[in-house]
Amino acid sequence: MIKTELCELLGIEYPIIQGGMAWVADAELAAAVSEAGGLGLIAAANAPPDWVRNEIKKARSLTKKQFGINIMLLSPYTDQVAALAVEEAVPVITTGAGSPAKYMKDWINAGIKVLPVVASCALAKRMQRMGASAVIAEGGESGGHIGELTTMALVPQVVDSIQIPVVAAGGIADGRGVAAALVLGAAGVQVGTRFLVATECTIHENYKKKILAAEDIDTMVTGRRLGHPVRALKNPFMRSFAEKEKDENVTLEELENYGVGGLRKAAREGDMEWGCVMAGQICGLVKKEEPAKDIITSMFEEAEAILKGACGRWIR
Repeated sequence: MIKTELCELLGIEYPIIQGGMAWVADAELAAAVSEAGGLGLIAAANAPPDWVRNEIKKARSLTKKQFGINIMLLSPYTDQVAALAVEEAVPVITTGAGSPAKYMKDWINAGIKVLPVVASCALAKRMQRMGASAVIAEGGESGGHIGELTTMALVPQVVDSIQIPVVAAGGIADGRGVAAALVLGAAGVQVGTRFLVATECTIHENYKKKILAAEDIDTMVTGRRLGHPVRALKNPFMRSFAEKEKDENVTLEELENYGVGGLRKAAREGDMEWGCVMAGQICGLVKKEEPAKDIITSMFEEAEAILKGACGRWIR
């Protein structure tokens, strides 16, 4: 079995973290992933603190294993959720969409392991200086908020620039992706899109069907004009957003307001036309719904077989 320093750091069986996907990663999915040996995450997203607290309590009723929360730093409730994490003694926090610098000291003093998502070596170095336990180097292949560098380019550079563990994210959906991440020097992986079709994932069935039907070129990126690019599946909403983004008469405020609620509309209401169906470029490899446990075990069995037999495949 593949074991890395990430397993010891987080108290998990497999070096895999479930992505903190807004309006997707709730207590049920987080608990299922943790029960299966990975680290499940509850995504705080733009949800109010009471919702986050309830999900933490629910996850604790579903599993005795370690899980964490993801805090999206653009949320209007970030300050309250950051404090709530300390109150609830959450063991692990991952962050996205910015730098968590203002919260790091309080979290670390509370004994929380902090794993910020980074899209550059500069931010990775800063997070290490501030006491992060590890960083999640996420390439632009991922769904949701993305950076500019690809996973293949970003991960080895981050690995070489810091001394703490690096988790690879973006474009990983099977054992080949896990094996590649480990060869690049990562201590583990974060996976999002593949878990969208976990049996325990509570998103609308329309969303799951859309992911299962998606192919390699079915995503697009919008939001660069806002400074927060987002990858999602192509649909009327995304194409409309892209057209508004090109229109200089549409203000940034109008553009931002146009996108509000789009993800929730897709994930919870099942609107595949005018909702934002966030997914990574790897969705073309996601072809069936299955329990989180089966997803994780199959990924790592495949990765182990690849790593054991890799040289024999290419070298004669």
